[in-house]
Amino acid sequence: METIFGNLQGLKSSQLKQLQRLYHQRIPGDRITTPDFSQRLAAISTEVNQPVCAYINRRGQVIRVGVGTPRQTQIPPLELPRYGAERLSGIRCIATHLKPEPPNESALTAMALQRLDALVVLNITGTGFTRRGGGATGYVKEAYLAHLIPQESRTLITSPAAFKVEESQIQTPSWNISPPMDLDDLAEQDLVDLVENLEAEFQREFIAQEVDADHDRVLIVGLMTSEITPLQFKDTLVELARLVDTAGGDVLQTIQQKRSRIHPQTVVGEGKVQEIALTAQTLGINLVVFDRDLSPSQVRNLEMQIGIRVVDRTEVILDIFAQRAQSRAGKLQVELAQLEYMQPRLAGRGRTMSRLGGGIGTRGPGETKLETERRAIGQRISRLQKEVNQLQAHRSRLRQRRQHREVPSVALVGYTNAGKSTLLNALTNAEVYTADQLFATLDPTTRRLVIPHGQTDEHQEILITDTVGFIHELPASLMDAFRATLEEVTEADALLHLVDLSHPAWLRHIRSVREILAQMPITPGPALVIFNKIDQADSETLALAREEFPLAVFISASQRLGLETLRQRLAQLIQYAVDCG
Repeated sequence: METIFGNLQGLKSSQLKQLQRLYHQRIPGDRITTPDFSQRLAAISTEVNQPVCAYINRRGQVIRVGVGTPRQTQIPPLELPRYGAERLSGIRCIATHLKPEPPNESALTAMALQRLDALVVLNITGTGFTRRGGGATGYVKEAYLAHLIPQESRTLITSPAAFKVEESQIQTPSWNISPPMDLDDLAEQDLVDLVENLEAEFQREFIAQEVDADHDRVLIVGLMTSEITPLQFKDTLVELARLVDTAGGDVLQTIQQKRSRIHPQTVVGEGKVQEIALTAQTLGINLVVFDRDLSPSQVRNLEMQIGIRVVDRTEVILDIFAQRAQSRAGKLQVELAQLEYMQPRLAGRGRTMSRLGGGIGTRGPGETKLETERRAIGQRISRLQKEVNQLQAHRSRLRQRRQHREVPSVALVGYTNAGKSTLLNALTNAEVYTADQLFATLDPTTRRLVIPHGQTDEHQEILITDTVGFIHELPASLMDAFRATLEEVTEADALLHLVDLSHPAWLRHIRSVREILAQMPITPGPALVIFNKIDQADSETLALAREEFPLAVFISASQRLGLETLRQRLAQLIQYAVDCG
């Protein structure tokens, strides 16, 4: 039996049968609708005293019938064909309307969300008569034909310019609405010609945007709650845009919402979810990134309503780590973190988690694909955890050897992209990879460094280690998985805390690093604050930093400014750490 969607309350069985018979109607492939089909739809709508919508594919088959407005009966995003911003969905909607007025914004928005080939709105008279032979007529007063049109001179926002996140930049769909017409004029409209011309224009517009097809086209969603200040919120969005850029995505748009607290099901409100879906359709977005961690149920709800993949900040960071890890240790730790993140998110993946088996001995409840995947992931996590523990023990033995030789060690710590690898290269002539990206290097690199002794003029050898960059609200899964990396911090005799003074949120970065260090199981050694990139900072910022941190060292690692002073202060720090130890 064909399914009827929407508000079916109070409908008689005879009315339901009339609605079901619409599925047996066939429209000529080159026509949008026919007078007979339109009148039949209007007659049923008049009888039930509700709007009725019929959705038709390009072969002229009715594929969905709903009682309600286009907004109430629209096809769920996940059930729509996914062709991208240069194509329409291949479906048109013929809708009745009880009031004599053009299509309203709600109906037009539903058309845009579904990327319909066309939307026909039939204003019904409320009366009518039946022609001899059973054909319905006289029920339609006037008809309107609406369709999407490409947005001319659309401004495409791509990384890194996507850091500008003003609300006014959000794109709105464009559409065309015909004057009122009668059914004969409507029947003369050539659907094939209309669709081919529209898709050719969309294709030209899409190509003109010149976005790399290999990159994800990303929409960022930020939620500002009462817990954070507007400046912190802006910094968070800028950082997330940089994370997406580092992961290889192109940020096309940023949408913001201000709420007192997050919505438990969808994080943002219902209207904002619709705006996200509409913007995604308009710009051809294929990935939505939220600025906070999402629960598995929130991801499911959002993907069902938006129709494309939704990820959170943690997943973006994990993706970057997976790309950046080079050593076996780094790759092990990344895989462990990804699996631990994925495990609770397996549930609710719908029809893909069907039951296994078939044949003798496999019938009955059996084991679901979900349970099989969960068990396999659990086993893999156990194996990885053992390997990480072995790695941890190996590094511990190496540290004991260094301590036995009494070679002092220093760990470079700091917010991601503070310039740690650049400083290590400048001090030791190492060749560690550097780039103006977040998490450019992940694997800890240890090098020898010769500095003057703190009490004598003799030279002494120390070990200096470049560690993974910290970030605000470092995901807990990463804290656990990167124990071996972070242990270089806790086992070092002293720390060099590097700060990017050119960054607007440098004070917040200092707090974030200190908060993470405070969570370490072993209290780290004494730390020396080093302000980097002073050549890019303004005089006011420099003055403030000198006032707030009078014992800090000011350098530019890339320009090799202040490195001699740093070596002398480092010698004093090592001497202090050894004496206190």
